[in-house]
Amino acid sequence: MRLKNLSLIILIAVVFTGCKPKDNFTIDGTFQNPGTDKKVFLYGMQSSQMVAVDSTNISEKGEFKFIRKTPSVDFFRVSIGNHEFMLIAKNGDEIKLEADLADKSMAYKISGANEVEKLSELNVIRNEFAKRVEKLQADFETKVAGQPQNRAAILEQMKPQYESYINQLNTSTLKFAEDNKGTLAGFYAMNTLSPQEFERQLVKYAEEIKDDIKGNATVDAFIKQMASLKTVQVGQLAPAFTMKTADDKPISLSDYKGKFILVDFWASWCQPCRQENPNVVKVYQKFKDKNFDVLGVSLDTDKAAWLGAIKADGLTWSHVSELKDFNGETVKKYQVQAIPASFLIDPAGKIVAKNLRGDELDAFLTKSLR
Repeated sequence: MRLKNLSLIILIAVVFTGCKPKDNFTIDGTFQNPGTDKKVFLYGMQSSQMVAVDSTNISEKGEFKFIRKTPSVDFFRVSIGNHEFMLIAKNGDEIKLEADLADKSMAYKISGANEVEKLSELNVIRNEFAKRVEKLQADFETKVAGQPQNRAAILEQMKPQYESYINQLNTSTLKFAEDNKGTLAGFYAMNTLSPQEFERQLVKYAEEIKDDIKGNATVDAFIKQMASLKTVQVGQLAPAFTMKTADDKPISLSDYKGKFILVDFWASWCQPCRQENPNVVKVYQKFKDKNFDVLGVSLDTDKAAWLGAIKADGLTWSHVSELKDFNGETVKKYQVQAIPASFLIDPAGKIVAKNLRGDELDAFLTKSLR
């Protein structure tokens, strides 16, 4: 899956403190086992992008320090080698960051801000599940080492346990966000969730915090994005569009009025898309004579690659593209942040399901096209 720049906050630490009579903030850090990496960088937000604003050398004891000013509370990132620690700071904060860079679970300690206790609570939750997943991975590798010929079967056997851990983590994260609604700790927690899987919860959360957390560019951008995403949720009328086929023929969504139509966003370079294509072909063949059709919307920029994939995968329905990757107007209108992405639209033009895969799509159509 290829992801667009969705969020600045993935598996990171967030810090937010109350006002103090200072015109700067400090970050005192200690990194154990830094290896050969001796340079620490501080990144800050500028025009919605993270750019390097300072750097320093780590001492022989693994210590470093940054002193910065910021116009308002904002996001910053401390980086060393391949390790990144995101935080939020404002003038007056005295932040302490400690981490063992050899720790695969990426556990860390952070203090010096008003929300640190809540963030520590969230970190404990996340680190616990990280350790469980790490142990499961180790068990998997041990079993495969002894039975390499059964790798696929072992993976299938252990997959339910992995999915269980992820589901438990997501449930705990959602509860934490609800319990700490209106705080940056809660906002951070929500932004660790998959935007595709938890779209409904993210949209609802944005509406609930829009009056509680103001003045932060990242939060404001999140609220704006979720407001746009609401327009393409299940139950909404699908946004109208007209796009062109490879031979320059215009096709409009309105051309399919009166049918169930699967608008399928994909690309030739997207391996998960190509892996899903046989399922779409199977469903299309089964229901194409029962008031159902598919319209492929490609995010390709290479026309030849796009047409080659259509032929190779046997995609016999209509296809359109703006050949602009994630920058196409229709892609933006439908808030497509990752592919494959699909929208099932009913004969009245309403979105009735999103991102149905394989048997799920078959079951939905079987029920709907009786």
